[in-house]
Amino acid sequence: MPDSTSPSAPQSVSAAGPKGAPKGALVGIDVGGTFTDLILIDPEKGLRIAKVPTTVQNQAFGVMAALEKAGADLASLASIVHGTTTTTNALLERKIAKCGLITTKGFRDVLELGRRTRPKPYGLIGSFEPLIARENRLEVEERMDAQGHVLTKLDEEGVRAAAKALLDQGVEAVVVHFLHAYANPAHERRAAEILREIWPNPYITVGSDILSEFREYERGTTASVNAAIQPVLDRYIRRLTDELSAQGYARDLLVMQGNGGTVSARIVSDAAVNTVMSGPASGVMAAAYTARGAGHPNLITYDMGGTSSDVGLILNGVPAVSAELELEYAIPIHVPMVDVHTIGAGGGSLARIDEAGLLQVGPESAGANPGPICYGRGGTRPTITDANLALGRLNPKGLLAVDSPVSIEDVKGAIASHVGAPLGLDNDAAAAAILAIGNMKMANAIRMVSLARGHDPRDFALFAFGGAGPLHAVALARELAIPTVLIPARPGITNALGCVVADLRHDYVNTVNAPLEAVDMAQVQALLEEQVAAGREIIAREGTEVEEITVLHDADMQFQGQTHILTIQVPGPDVSREYLAEAFAKAYWERFEVELPEIRPVLVNLHTAVIGRRPAVPLTALVELERQEKTVEAAIEDRRAVWFAEGGWQDTPIYRRAGLPLGGDFAGPAIVEQLDTTIVIEPGCTVRVDDFGNLLVTVPPA
Repeated sequence: MPDSTSPSAPQSVSAAGPKGAPKGALVGIDVGGTFTDLILIDPEKGLRIAKVPTTVQNQAFGVMAALEKAGADLASLASIVHGTTTTTNALLERKIAKCGLITTKGFRDVLELGRRTRPKPYGLIGSFEPLIARENRLEVEERMDAQGHVLTKLDEEGVRAAAKALLDQGVEAVVVHFLHAYANPAHERRAAEILREIWPNPYITVGSDILSEFREYERGTTASVNAAIQPVLDRYIRRLTDELSAQGYARDLLVMQGNGGTVSARIVSDAAVNTVMSGPASGVMAAAYTARGAGHPNLITYDMGGTSSDVGLILNGVPAVSAELELEYAIPIHVPMVDVHTIGAGGGSLARIDEAGLLQVGPESAGANPGPICYGRGGTRPTITDANLALGRLNPKGLLAVDSPVSIEDVKGAIASHVGAPLGLDNDAAAAAILAIGNMKMANAIRMVSLARGHDPRDFALFAFGGAGPLHAVALARELAIPTVLIPARPGITNALGCVVADLRHDYVNTVNAPLEAVDMAQVQALLEEQVAAGREIIAREGTEVEEITVLHDADMQFQGQTHILTIQVPGPDVSREYLAEAFAKAYWERFEVELPEIRPVLVNLHTAVIGRRPAVPLTALVELERQEKTVEAAIEDRRAVWFAEGGWQDTPIYRRAGLPLGGDFAGPAIVEQLDTTIVIEPGCTVRVDDFGNLLVTVPPA
């Protein structure tokens, strides 16, 4: 049983370990496209953070450098949780293992035929290259029907012959993907047994173990993704765990998954596909954790880093989770992932004039090397970060304190030559135009997760984080009429914090796909109980301390003859037919305001999420009380001219974030600086520091 689910309220809870605060120091490490961030929470020695450049060729180097910079004593650490972009980058860059496929005779081209979709709204074709080349997709005799009955026995000698042929072709990882294996996986599992006798490594993916859901194309691509990145992730995790062990770390490394939970490094490679998009997931989990304490359960999360911006939605404290991710055209990945919309607009996004003479910002990025011009690493083209510096929003003394400093006049000169001159704008207008275009793209991303899905942004708070998110958050909130911006105590390392607070999580799905009136409810109960048992067993096998186990159940339903699916919460395994019918009718009405009593509902899939709750981390650990001033005014450490869309250049106070006292308040315009980010407070806004050190910005309507 495989991974896919949607968020719902907890349905059952049972104790699973001793309660209490974590013992020893906790470390969360998030690897981004530009920086690797670390947060270390030590009950005795307080908080330490580190930010080092991401080492793209081997992320383990950056991880170890961050630990060293933070002065972490690996032998005394209670836990390390790691969010990695290894698998996501491998897929996007196609730096993957050579894979083979063994499938049902006549179905080798399912992965290539796909669906009648296209990459853009206009245009009749969309070209793509399957993850598994056609010559490495082999067929064997076997066949199940849609009910799981055997029509043709498995040709075991054919499996052996296919395996040997793939090995001769230099294939490293293999997928077993048989027709209708979601209904009866017996043939897939027997084929895997045969492969394990022959295959020289553990890189064997059984499709029904990854995703036991109908739709052969989506199951096949998901399994193919798992096989393609499994060796990549396994080698990386082995290198990292070996290095950690050599430095004295004796505990189990936990790895973030795309569903917002964690999994032991010892088994993470078994379902490597679940780690895709784990970086954005960790930030959303930290946002949900922080906002629940701050009293804002409904959030739009906005994470702007150096390369891209990620936007997510949190309803009633629960992040939206989707199993419909398409990482790129024709590669759907149907495992549960926190629902995040990503755009190529980050601090390092490059500004350019296109062939039509229009200003474009992103998706091309300066990345970590050479980075923006002001980083002094050889960058020559202006970025969003450079525009912020030119307009006084960033501290020139801080950004230009590099090994090879670039003067602010040089930064402004590059903006003038690349943007100002072609558009006939002066320096200030050119830099402002870069920010305006970047903000427009980010605002559209927020509309995609809110207005496009029937949610009014005015009903939410905007949770801004990432190294560059707080620079733009208030302007975006004003553009979208969002009344409140919540900026956490440590915005630049929120993804790393998400690693620290994330729970263990495993998700399961089984397809039923039958009219509700014909469903055997005893079978429904048995499937849900089997999913729960599988989740409990794997959490026990991980050996990580949890305080309790929470179980969530959901069901996918649709009306017969329709294609769209709605997900409803299920109270427990002993759910009744009547409950499912009423809950689906209610969900359909809330979504479409239509009643269809004459059409039969269909129970499509059953989902279960088994969550091992790790000991809570107090948010107050992020606040350094000893550095706080007695008054807000005492936290002002400088003043400088800053450019704002309303009012142009204004003399602006510069606050030291660590010095702002809990309960303090002040008004914009203002700049708040801290180690991991800079916060821009627009004129007319007011700010309050809450009891957890969060900044709550009230944004007046335009």
